[in-house]
Amino acid sequence: MNAIQSSFGALFLLASLTACATDRQVIQQADNAHKDLEPAVLEDPQLAGYLQEMGDRIIVEAKKLSDAGYGPKSHRAEEDAWMFTDVKFHFVNSETLNAFTTGGEHMYMYTQLLQQCRTEDELAAVMAHEYAHVYARHVHKGMNRQYLAMGGAVAGAALGYTLADDEHKMEYAGLAAVGAGALTGFLNQGFTRSDEAEADELGFEFYVRAGWDPAHFGDFFQAMVDAGHDTTPELMSDHPSLASRVVAANAAAAKLPPEAKSWRKPAVAEGAKFKAMQNRAAQIAKSLPKDQSLKTAQTLLNAVGNCLLPNDQPQQIEARTKIATVLQN
Repeated sequence: MNAIQSSFGALFLLASLTACATDRQVIQQADNAHKDLEPAVLEDPQLAGYLQEMGDRIIVEAKKLSDAGYGPKSHRAEEDAWMFTDVKFHFVNSETLNAFTTGGEHMYMYTQLLQQCRTEDELAAVMAHEYAHVYARHVHKGMNRQYLAMGGAVAGAALGYTLADDEHKMEYAGLAAVGAGALTGFLNQGFTRSDEAEADELGFEFYVRAGWDPAHFGDFFQAMVDAGHDTTPELMSDHPSLASRVVAANAAAAKLPPEAKSWRKPAVAEGAKFKAMQNRAAQIAKSLPKDQSLKTAQTLLNAVGNCLLPNDQPQQIEARTKIATVLQN
């Protein structure tokens, strides 16, 4: 059995399940997705170590809160030890402004996000938000709504592989497998507006207790408002408005107990050091070989639903159009 047939088999097995998604299934799906996205990951030890150090600060505090019983019922639905020991944060080479998680052990911070952040606080806020999606098992809920779409992904992959010429079989099969589901919502993580609001609420607690400044949790969202990204009416979006997220962040900061001042810690990379990380990421991203595996990974990354902004960016629309074209040819 070749790799493509094996991938089809895994997707078919997952699509045929009728029970609610389990941790094991979500982790398996996340690991499979990571194989396709890995060519875009920046493997630089300095950048990877920096991001993971930030992520570990978030995870340590989340574990303490979990032990104290904090979080929604979905967090306590299964054994949760894995989400405090095996989670990895990755910088991925993409010009799209986004961050996302596949719900298992992988968090993806796009290099464009890093470049847009003015301080480490802003990056930490996004990381804590993404980790909160895992903590609350939001991807599990999305998978429960997407089983039918996964079945479509299997059919799309077979079609893409059959129609492609030899040179492009692997790329087309990969894009078709993910793209078939994208047309019915598979690529979108399926987070609802309430999921996003809950991730902000949980993420704020992780962020503050991990030592970053509570007054700056909403800074990134405010910057996006100032840049004109908050134009979609909230009732027409699956995200809370950016302005409302800023208001909620400021309200949460105002309600912190006096002892919250003792939680503050120095940034992992402050000021000039943070700027150096941004410059390093930009240089390494430029130096990655522009082979087909990187192009495919970036197309898939671009096609993922936006977890930060209410509106899709041009790169995301272009990526989804490319995948749809693959399916239609």
